[in-house]
Amino acid sequence: MAEPHVLETRKALEGAIHVERSALAQDLAELSEAQWATASLCERWTVEEVTAHLTAGAGTGMWRWLLSMLAARFDPDLHNDRRLAQHRGATPDETLRRFREVVTGPAGPTGHTAAWLGEIVVHSEDIRRPLGLVRTPPVATTTAVARFFAGRDFTVASRTVIAGLRVEATDGPFTTGSGKLLRGPTLSLVMGMAGRAAACEDLEGDGAAILRARLLSASADRLRRHRGADRDR
Repeated sequence: MAEPHVLETRKALEGAIHVERSALAQDLAELSEAQWATASLCERWTVEEVTAHLTAGAGTGMWRWLLSMLAARFDPDLHNDRRLAQHRGATPDETLRRFREVVTGPAGPTGHTAAWLGEIVVHSEDIRRPLGLVRTPPVATTTAVARFFAGRDFTVASRTVIAGLRVEATDGPFTTGSGKLLRGPTLSLVMGMAGRAAACEDLEGDGAAILRARLLSASADRLRRHRGADRDR
């Protein structure tokens, strides 16, 4: 018998991606010009820039993605900035139109479907939380992302940041690790693993302070690297 709250197939994961993209597109349609320019939880990017980044991820095939990474000398920040600029519209309305065109498109440039589900879940929250918008994806969706994030460092150091912690979801079946307790809603655990310190406000246990300290330290390191990279370009 299948375990409840589990997306077991690639098709199910792709379907969840399309659901989350569609939900985000509906929220974006209601934004004012000022809201489009609001700083997101994703460092350095506004709401509009995060939207363009999501369009780039869905609209870039594997070979084009690899060529872009090669051209950026495997600097993911430079790669992401270039693809974002390519897919951003001249106005927020055009940026939204471009995003809508990929809502039912490919999951992402590689076969790591759970990772690309994490991409839309995390970046949607990056957009919604600063704007005061609320949407909690289905537990099956957030659980699939949490399990992927806990299993490996892929686009984010998700496994590393929860090392030595016992992580437990309060709204679903996700559990992993051992050590100081870190517990809370699955979406907040996902956001914490994705490096968003703001998510620690929703978490409890002795592990919450440990996670927050790790995330703030990592954020400071990234800021120093970005400043150095910007000077070198």
